[in-house]
Amino acid sequence: MSDISRPRDASVDPDPPGGHAGPVTEAPPPPPVGLVNMANALTVARLFLVPIFVVFLVVAGHPGSTGWRLGALAAFGVASVTDLFDGKVARSRNLVTDFGKIADPIADKALTGAALITLSAMGELAWWVTALIMVREIGVTALRFAVIRRGVIAASAGGKLKTVLQIAAICLYLLPPLLSPPALVREVVMGAAVVVTLVSGADYVVRAIRLTSKSDKTT
Repeated sequence: MSDISRPRDASVDPDPPGGHAGPVTEAPPPPPVGLVNMANALTVARLFLVPIFVVFLVVAGHPGSTGWRLGALAAFGVASVTDLFDGKVARSRNLVTDFGKIADPIADKALTGAALITLSAMGELAWWVTALIMVREIGVTALRFAVIRRGVIAASAGGKLKTVLQIAAICLYLLPPLLSPPALVREVVMGAAVVVTLVSGADYVVRAIRLTSKSDKTT
């Protein structure tokens, strides 16, 4: 019988180096990602910075406390930087963990919520602005967790723009009077943040409905 008609063993390399057949070995699976890693450390650091930021802002007591206001701004700025980088670090270094998936959005909402609520409690930001943003943020986070078994709703361009505008607007409100721009500038930036926040929130709802519908059709 010729070699053409003879069945081949899938586990044997037909043309190994040196002419000797041998088993084909598969690459070992990558080791599991540990809970303690740089991405998770950045997320935890953001959570720890939230109460520090609030204390600085509350101790300031009023917009005229330049030193404490700058301290609050610095804490908020550092925390915001960790928000921009922890996800990138997790994806680029394959450090994505279940803890990070849960803790990262919680840390994001805790930072934004603490800033908006504290500013509103101090009478520097209208409560309706805080309410609109927080309802959207909590709602979208709950929605993403609700459909997570059907698939992941990735951050959209609108969602990323929303984050940048929110951070910029809050930073403008945190500046002491000596460094603060005219009130109109702060209000325009915050207004843009509110609009993009609501529009991107509606986009997430539409995408969640499509994801759910597609998942139901395939089951």
